Amino acid sequence: MPSTPAAAARQILISLQEVMAARTSAQAKLNKVVEIIGESLSSEVCSIYLVREGVLELFATRGLKQEAVHVTRMAMGEGLVGMIATNVETLNLDEAAAHPDYSYRPETGEELFHSFAGVPIVRRERAIGVLCVQHVEPRRYEEVEIEALQTVAMVLAELIAHAELADDGPLDSRVQDTGPSVLHGLQLVMGMARGHVVLHQPRVHIEHTVAEDTEAERQRVISAFTKMREQIDRMTGAAEFGTEGEHQEVLETYKMFAYDEGWIRRINEAIDSGLTAEAAIERVQQRTRMRMRQIDDPLLQDRMHDLEDMANRLLRIVSGQLGTAAQLGLRQDAILIARNLGPAELLEYDRRRLKGVILEEGSLTAHVTIVARAMGVPVMGRVRDIRHQVNEGDLILMDVADNSLIIRPTPDMDEAFENKLHVTQKRRAEFAAMRDLPSVTTDGQRIELMVNAGLREDAQALDLVGADGIGLFRTEFQFLVSATLPQREKQQRLYRDILDAAGDRPVIFRTVDIGGDKALPYMQRDEDEELEDNPAMGWRALRLALDRDGLMKAQARALLEAAAGKVLHVMFPMVSEPWEYEQARALVEHQREWLVAQKKKLPVAIRYGAMLEVPALAEVLDLLLPRVDFLSIGTNDLTQFLFAADRAHPRLAERYDWLSIAILRFLDRVIRGCEAYEVPVGVCGEMGGRTMEAMALVGLGVRRLSITPASVGPVKAMIRSTDAAELRATMRAWLDSGVTDIRSALSTWAAERGIELN
Repeated sequence: MPSTPAAAARQILISLQEVMAARTSAQAKLNKVVEIIGESLSSEVCSIYLVREGVLELFATRGLKQEAVHVTRMAMGEGLVGMIATNVETLNLDEAAAHPDYSYRPETGEELFHSFAGVPIVRRERAIGVLCVQHVEPRRYEEVEIEALQTVAMVLAELIAHAELADDGPLDSRVQDTGPSVLHGLQLVMGMARGHVVLHQPRVHIEHTVAEDTEAERQRVISAFTKMREQIDRMTGAAEFGTEGEHQEVLETYKMFAYDEGWIRRINEAIDSGLTAEAAIERVQQRTRMRMRQIDDPLLQDRMHDLEDMANRLLRIVSGQLGTAAQLGLRQDAILIARNLGPAELLEYDRRRLKGVILEEGSLTAHVTIVARAMGVPVMGRVRDIRHQVNEGDLILMDVADNSLIIRPTPDMDEAFENKLHVTQKRRAEFAAMRDLPSVTTDGQRIELMVNAGLREDAQALDLVGADGIGLFRTEFQFLVSATLPQREKQQRLYRDILDAAGDRPVIFRTVDIGGDKALPYMQRDEDEELEDNPAMGWRALRLALDRDGLMKAQARALLEAAAGKVLHVMFPMVSEPWEYEQARALVEHQREWLVAQKKKLPVAIRYGAMLEVPALAEVLDLLLPRVDFLSIGTNDLTQFLFAADRAHPRLAERYDWLSIAILRFLDRVIRGCEAYEVPVGVCGEMGGRTMEAMALVGLGVRRLSITPASVGPVKAMIRSTDAAELRATMRAWLDSGVTDIRSALSTWAAERGIELN
């Protein structure tokens, strides 16, 4: 076997070209293909399974019993072959029978073979078959062999498609269902939108995979790279929303991929194996997709999405195809549909016509989300298989706050949406009118309404909604959108900008909360660290920061210097016991003392606080409260820890109500404890952003809420209509008597007093 993937694949492709050119049947060609691959990889078995009528059928084999051909069938997801096809992933096992998904088929005689490697045969992003090899002796196939298999599978896809041997629906197949449908997803950028479906990207159909002139193909790629870089430089330089902020960092990081030598090298290696320029780019893109499916780290997945976006752009240029819907132009109000988007591709669209974006993937920290937020475009993510549930031109009603997408609405649905949009706009105008009015209950109780933030642009919301300050600034967002660890000076600039934007209003900076589901690819684990089974309760937040105190020391200095001449509010996340708070506070104080010795200008005062997210902390409040200046309750993590329920689990997400008596009694005990020590307590979780839940918190005695900017108006309107003393007495009676349905009780109480709960 040749020593490089390119040489190995090229050797096989040369033999395959002769087979494909022969005037024989498709079945005869596949029979010859498995012989060539088996001999080249010194494998006793080589088999091809094809998807026919939704089932994987053994179509050709060398080494298994011939009587099993066209007889052995497996459902998608069944056995190792079915798993490869369903997940579109590669498997490489030294002992196949030990895998939990192994499915024994006696008619094949495969019990003689131990090792197993399989790769999907992919066309139009879906597996149309599986190519696999097996060996008598247990061994893992080498990377050079797997690379060769993957390249051969790509060429096979062309042969199989032309011979119409496998299921392969037409590229432009239309959705047959013309009735209304309601879908849900992940709320990424809030807003309402009405528009017609525009599919972002027609797939580039690769006609020829095997190159005739390798050097000519290489020159085509070089020319395409030059053109692509010019396009990206032009687009990112023409962004209409300013040059400052995280979105600019995102675009700069995105541009780095266009000049990434490693990516260019992998494409050239694929060309060296005998592929055309288009096939080489697609080959590398397939590897990217497979890697994305194996990556648990959400940030690293976002980086891989950017690389795939870049590959799509390069593929369109090298093939001479016109490209995305943006280049064709939007003719009417549009809702853009895509599997995923890169930030530069979003910038290509006409902002006057682009009303919303719906993605099959996406995340809160994805680059496209950050840029969309800066553009003011509503975005819904994680809408499963949306591209195959809509037709071009279908009308969609999009309400991100309500987590609702209505496809092909009836006239009544459309009218109801328009009415809600009108009411929402009217209510928004009413909220805007009370922007400068104080958040005070009818009996004179002042409730601070602050906003949650994490990006430089978020500070603009303070003036837009009339918030009292920033009650939670998530400092980790800067770490999540950066390609490398942000330097202290860069952190300092961000913190100073936020404080300057806030003016005299307080900003509570939460020290970096990374780890768990917010891992950083540039922050490597120690060799003796194991992957966490439950990262939400693992090595994250303050635990990680105290272990890796170099990161926290740099952040502490950045905060102290940024807040020079002002009051600095510092809050530590996920405190479980008082000693953790004390250790974190001492670390910041040590940095303050060092800056004093350096005669640096410092904050006029430092206010230290802790987040109560871990229930254990409630049991030692009497030890903690004398040492803190304020306490913030993080209801998101607290709820899942209190109920031992993963909030991301689809079966548990709606099971435990924030207005359950268990949560309210827990919060009541914490709030009364804080009152006894005269320590201000606030809530900075999603619970405080819902009007009914916010009302319950006011009834418990909470006097500071930190919520999303969009929630400030509705919550302020509720507060200005509520008698806090009467509500607190009522809540006390309900908690003492054990009322089980406090949600209904609150709804009735509010309705009787004419209080609107949105």
